[in-house]
Amino acid sequence: MKTWLATEGAVEKKWWVLDANGQTLGRLATQIATLLRGKHKAQFTPSMDTGDFVVLVNAEKIRLSGNKMLSKTYFRHSGYFGSLKETSAEEMLQKDPEKMIHLAVKGMLPTNKLSSSLLTKLKVFVGPEHSHQAQKPEAFALKKPNLED
Repeated sequence: MKTWLATEGAVEKKWWVLDANGQTLGRLATQIATLLRGKHKAQFTPSMDTGDFVVLVNAEKIRLSGNKMLSKTYFRHSGYFGSLKETSAEEMLQKDPEKMIHLAVKGMLPTNKLSSSLLTKLKVFVGPEHSHQAQKPEAFALKKPNLED
């Protein structure tokens, strides 16, 4: 029996739309990374891009568990001495929720050349409207969030 490996045109790419309203950031990021990578398909090949496109709406309504909203910090550095900047998760959620989700999903993807092309297939929007209606995205059923945290 031969092992089947995906090729460039052999895998059909679908569009999914997800609603981040009330979802926990880390759990949502793992589901998005699974869709982007294509691990939910039978044709999954680790070295090929077999994943789908993901449109995420309501990015500003994401939540973090525990005390992470105040204690979690994001760092950025320009490369010059003394230029380390830090931002709390609360500030990041108010200022740029798209970047917060992109960073979470980027951390879930493998660190290789494939990850940058996979991340371009993630489209994040603040609010319920998105500009990808022409691609006819299907709604993806996320698990219900556990609101006890």
